[in-house]
Amino acid sequence: MSRIKTTFNRLKKKNEKALIPYIMAGDPDLAVTKDLIFEMEQAGCDIIELGAPFSDPLADGPTIQQAAIRSLAKGTTVASVLGLVADVRAKTKIPLILMTYYNLIFKYGEERFVHDAVSAGLDGIILPDLPPDEAGTLIPLAKKAGLDTIFLLAPTSTDDRVKLVSKVSQGFIYYVSLTGVTGSAPANQQGITESIRKIKAQTDKPVCVGFGISTPDQAAQVAMGGADGVIVGSAIVKLVDQNSGSSDLVQTCGSFVKALKEGILAAQR
Repeated sequence: MSRIKTTFNRLKKKNEKALIPYIMAGDPDLAVTKDLIFEMEQAGCDIIELGAPFSDPLADGPTIQQAAIRSLAKGTTVASVLGLVADVRAKTKIPLILMTYYNLIFKYGEERFVHDAVSAGLDGIILPDLPPDEAGTLIPLAKKAGLDTIFLLAPTSTDDRVKLVSKVSQGFIYYVSLTGVTGSAPANQQGITESIRKIKAQTDKPVCVGFGISTPDQAAQVAMGGADGVIVGSAIVKLVDQNSGSSDLVQTCGSFVKALKEGILAAQR
């Protein structure tokens, strides 16, 4: 059983929802990214999503776009992010997911990437620009190796799309809560709840919600609305940028992650 599935099973037994923070690997550098991973784990998060920088991140808003630019300027690559994962994996069992874009995986080579990712200890991958219809070679390679391929649904997803993603997504289903990019305005909670209900009518896989969630209160509302997990990215990436160069950067981000988790837990009580 994968670390992602094990985590959701553990949380389900406690009637808890997962907190999944996102950070851009290599921003401000890989050493700080490593410290952030351990700090966020200590703060109570359940799964960590790492971005691998790409020059044209179509799903990301200005905050994460700028983080990608800063990371690329430091020379961060898919290979160096996997090296970071391997280094971190020696000290923690927390599930780690890579979020990036397919061009990087295509250039790296699908088979080689899957092999290196699993060897490093990566648990899953999210590729916003690779729909399952076009992932016919990656899905079986990843499934055989034990790497979860996590696909996205959105408010505009048709019933057929919901069925397809529910069938092929592994680990969990990523529900994009709004028709926009990361860091956009908060999503409509009623719409999120209705969409989660629609997805769960097709699958028993966990459904996690991201995009437009930036405060503990918003995270709590999404958790109460039926989500199995809450994904927060731009708000954390913004904190990293605002505190870059400060000795308090890691602690500041950890405190925010702790507040997010406490908000989710309070909503369950």
